[in-house]
Amino acid sequence: FSFSLMCNPTMAGSSNGKATEADVSNAFYEDEENLKKLCDFLRSKEGPAVREAVLREKRVHYLKGEKLVNYLVEPKKGTNWPKNLHRFQDRQEAIAVCKKLCKIQFILRSEKLGKGELEMSRVRDFDESGYFTWIYEGNKTFSHLMTSILIGGFFFCTCFPIWPTFLKVFVWYLSVSFLLFIFFLVSVRGFMFLCFWIIGFEFWFLPNIFDEQLGFYDSFKPVYSFEKTKSGQLIYRLGVGGAFFAFCYWAVTQPSEFDGYKSAQIDFIKDLYAGKLLPEKSQFDKENIDKPKYQSLEDILASSDDEEEVVKLTEEEEVDSILDNLLDEEEDIDEELD
Repeated sequence: FSFSLMCNPTMAGSSNGKATEADVSNAFYEDEENLKKLCDFLRSKEGPAVREAVLREKRVHYLKGEKLVNYLVEPKKGTNWPKNLHRFQDRQEAIAVCKKLCKIQFILRSEKLGKGELEMSRVRDFDESGYFTWIYEGNKTFSHLMTSILIGGFFFCTCFPIWPTFLKVFVWYLSVSFLLFIFFLVSVRGFMFLCFWIIGFEFWFLPNIFDEQLGFYDSFKPVYSFEKTKSGQLIYRLGVGGAFFAFCYWAVTQPSEFDGYKSAQIDFIKDLYAGKLLPEKSQFDKENIDKPKYQSLEDILASSDDEEEVVKLTEEEEVDSILDNLLDEEEDIDEELD
């Protein structure tokens, strides 16, 4: 082998070049800060595609080792590789760095239990055929900021009894409006699905809006879904369609009952916004419902004054009754004399 290198200096130069590149890559990613920069890039939107799953009751992102190595060696088209990161020349360099990521626990080898469920693997070494969960979360500044805002919001809500009146009214209107919006959204989605389902199609507006396994932004993707219904549902569609058209016929032919139902719903919404559905008992009375109630000094004096007035009125009534009796007796005597 040494003789061939001496006879072919080009081969020797290329071998030395590959060795030099590998040494540079290893030396560059020996620094943990550079590994963090690499992980920040991999976890960004420019990084490889990941999937969501649950590991120990926590939502995590994972990907296969082979996809990670492929991305490091040959990134997808249009990827803007950071200028401050060293590029990988071959798979061996990428695998060596992935092993370092496993060693410092930036990624964790996992095993699939089922759809959307993972568990920790007993084997901790990197292997292209294994699945690896991202443990590295990057800079925690934003996370700490959001946590502080959450705690501040919690204490702000606990101080609701001492809020000014205008702020309480604003929160009430905001809550009622949000509740009505959710009810309207669910009703419209269901009505649109029913209309298309009867004619043989499944149409959903925001089909993933209530999917708990998706993130906030992914819940709004796609905006709609339109597919043909599965076979064997004709009888059910005919039955539901008949009931739906029967209801529409009843609403048209019985306008008084339907109008009454409609007006009742409008009155309910008005009362909801006006706050008439809230209990009239104050929070102070609720908190002190079990405590004995004592009259204040002002209440005692006021009640005593009322009693004196009642007594005075009673004496005057007695005098009037005596005079009335005397007048009645005189009239009776006069009648007898006559």
